[in-house]
Amino acid sequence: MTDRRQFLGATAAASGFFAFGPGSLVPRTATRLDPDRLPDVGSAPKPLRLLILGGTGLTGPHQVRYALARGHTVTVFNRGRRNERLPKGVEELKGDRAARQVDALKGRDWDVVVDNPTSLPFWVKDAASILKGHAGQYVFISTISVYDAAGQQSITEESPLLEYRDGDPLAVTQEQFSKDVETLYGRMKTASEREASKWFGNQTTIIRPGLIVGPGDGSFRFGYWPYRIDKGGEILAPGDGTDSIQIIDTRDLAEWTVRMAENGTFGTFNACGPRASMTMAEQLYGIRGTISGDRDIRFTWVPADFLASHQVTPWGEMPTWLPRSEPEHVISKTSNVRAIAAGLTFRSLAISAVDSLTWLQALAETTRAQVIKNAGLSEEKEKTVLAAWHQRATR
Repeated sequence: MTDRRQFLGATAAASGFFAFGPGSLVPRTATRLDPDRLPDVGSAPKPLRLLILGGTGLTGPHQVRYALARGHTVTVFNRGRRNERLPKGVEELKGDRAARQVDALKGRDWDVVVDNPTSLPFWVKDAASILKGHAGQYVFISTISVYDAAGQQSITEESPLLEYRDGDPLAVTQEQFSKDVETLYGRMKTASEREASKWFGNQTTIIRPGLIVGPGDGSFRFGYWPYRIDKGGEILAPGDGTDSIQIIDTRDLAEWTVRMAENGTFGTFNACGPRASMTMAEQLYGIRGTISGDRDIRFTWVPADFLASHQVTPWGEMPTWLPRSEPEHVISKTSNVRAIAAGLTFRSLAISAVDSLTWLQALAETTRAQVIKNAGLSEEKEKTVLAAWHQRATR
């Protein structure tokens, strides 16, 4: 995979950004998070009736546990294939939005709907047309990949979006999307945002996360770095360390989403972290300082052009990283000012790194091996590229 959007689109289609099919990058056994262990948080000022569409992916289980801990009543609507990830006390409604089976939503009322897994605008239409008048707020979880980064120096909520110009986006089928996910991913999210706003108007909240990391992320898009650093030795690091990165812990996103519901906050928000800018070097040295112990750990920074000449891909084989030469590098400079003003908070890099590694290490050996294949450099390729770099450096 050659670029961020291609990698993101491919992992999205396979791993459960949208639907959790048999080709998932995140095996069903890949969670060792205790579903019944609720976070120690105070009660919300007012209990809400929450409907969570999805709820069993990367962020959903954290939403559910946090909402229950805050005293809310939680109903989930999904296909029921991974509901073992949910704690006791959650009402389960079964349906399949991809197959347009949403009748279980009829005749019910909720205070807030949280739409996690939508890949296509007809998913929103089918659900929202039933829920309009039966819920006071529709929270749509989108992505910063809706932005058209070409020519942009920074990204705010008002930046240009990718548009679908080949007909009615509501007519795009699941099959079409699966065949051309790299092109359609951001465009369909844009159209889905608009569909949510069409049905719920000023009662809509649109949240655009950046790269989501933390325990439960079987795509290995961030976990590669704690894993690789924990192994020690010489580590290939991309670029010169000054490229900016953005990540958000799945628990920060989940908990803030619930608080947005509690506060009745509407509008559009970029959910990106950390609070202040972070460079690639700050990320890697920060992780090393957290989990390295007394082991020999050395970073060898290799320029982007050399990596490209050896077919080392940004974002895929070098997770979280985009070189400044990439047109989408600006996606790593997305403004989170509005979200912070609305109460978005951030765990430390140390917590995200340690918890990601702990989660990975708790997996069954075969499952862990599957996850490790999803991103990052193989041991053999890393050695080959480092050897080539050292050979060039000694000429």
